[in-house]
Amino acid sequence: MPARFRWKPPQAPIPGKVGLLALDFEHGTLVLTEAGTKRQASLHVVAGRAGLAQHDPGGLEVLEADPAAFEQTLRRENHTLKRALTDPHLFSGIGNAYSDEILHAARLSPFKQTRSLTDEQVRRLFEATRGTLIEWTDRLRDEAGDQFPEKVTAFREGMAVHGRYGRPCPDCGAPVQRVVYADNEANYCAVCQTGGRLLADRALSRLLRDDWPRTLDELERRRRGS
Repeated sequence: MPARFRWKPPQAPIPGKVGLLALDFEHGTLVLTEAGTKRQASLHVVAGRAGLAQHDPGGLEVLEADPAAFEQTLRRENHTLKRALTDPHLFSGIGNAYSDEILHAARLSPFKQTRSLTDEQVRRLFEATRGTLIEWTDRLRDEAGDQFPEKVTAFREGMAVHGRYGRPCPDCGAPVQRVVYADNEANYCAVCQTGGRLLADRALSRLLRDDWPRTLDELERRRRGS
């Protein structure tokens, strides 16, 4: 996730420490960098479409799919919605940030199981997925214009819940909540998505046990009491 492509003048050197690769073209150099200590970026050289296809995880392209294909893919395995939307073997090109935005738009909990969805909820999720991806694709294209996109980040002004922990939900004003797990997190609005119920990650809920506030109202009461 901290890897970035940057367009530099011709014959630009590879930056120290964070630089991984430089590809020289007639009018400039494409540089690949990766910040942080956890290195995950890799480069594969392939020949032809068949070689490229070996690196395709096979996720559904939602903007090219109809509702039936979306539902079939969604219900193929029983996962939480957050996991299903971010799995590249199920859906292509969504990722962590936009899954938060999609689920907020669909008014669905990130931990709701895929096979427990009603037909109406699947329809809402399909429309929210398409709408969110189209909206942000258009926004980012307008932002970059004819230039190389330099501002690559998962946290953007105008997002409803992603990266907005503790800030007001733009639709209801309740503070945005989050659940942190492994190297990831889910951001959500308890009022809009979970009926006011707070979601707890397994480690935290085991630690706090009965002290874990179950609802947004209970959390606010405890904050006022402290």
